[in-house]
Amino acid sequence: MKLLASLSMGLLFLFSTNMMAQDLSAYQKKVFEKDGQTMPYRILLPKDYDSSQTYPLLLFLHGSGERGNNNESQLIHGSSLFLKDEVRENFKAIVVFPQCAANSSWAKVDSEGSYPNRTFVFHEKAEPTPDMVLLEGLLKQLKKTHKIDKNRIYVGGLSMGGMGTFELVRRNPKMFAAAFPICGGANPGISKKLRKPDWWVFHGDSDNVVPEKYSANMVEAMKNINIDVKYSVYPGVGHNSWDNAFAEPELLSWVFSKSR
Repeated sequence: MKLLASLSMGLLFLFSTNMMAQDLSAYQKKVFEKDGQTMPYRILLPKDYDSSQTYPLLLFLHGSGERGNNNESQLIHGSSLFLKDEVRENFKAIVVFPQCAANSSWAKVDSEGSYPNRTFVFHEKAEPTPDMVLLEGLLKQLKKTHKIDKNRIYVGGLSMGGMGTFELVRRNPKMFAAAFPICGGANPGISKKLRKPDWWVFHGDSDNVVPEKYSANMVEAMKNINIDVKYSVYPGVGHNSWDNAFAEPELLSWVFSKSR
């Protein structure tokens, strides 16, 4: 994962200027605390938010390059999509971007060998990482402090966050209505835990950071047990397939149409 982090840091530098140019202040800064540990997160409430109304919840998990505790870097990829006027008008939802600590990850993933011949080792029954424990605690708190439609909770993520998307659903198999991992992967053996949500998986076929085979293996295993899964592979696209995924005109209408 060290190489993945270093490559992602380059992308972090590349996109920092664009992020600074955008007004992301609508994402309120918050910090979740549990047993002396903290997780920064940003929360976007619907326009004309009414605390007496019930709203869907969408959780987005960032990649390894956006880890830290500044409560800003996690917004580099994807946050602007939910700020578009047409999105805020048509999809009234609570959107949350948590931030994983610099020395942690959403899911336990090992690697063998060295780049470019490295392989990832995904575990079927790994213990949760410290930040997965915090993430699950954050979800519980959000459901207590906000009126969340428990039938319309969604999760997506990119790279390390795509891996975390699979892991979070594995650990909470009845919670989510839809999930959309981008350039991620997992152990195909967990597929039986992924039956409840509808899935849309994304990957670039020229990804040499997290090879496309890791998504393909998951999709094949999921289809073999009749899980409802769509798979979009982008020819010639490398690790930044999130740009293509976010540009999918049907992505958000697909996500928010799903109910548990």
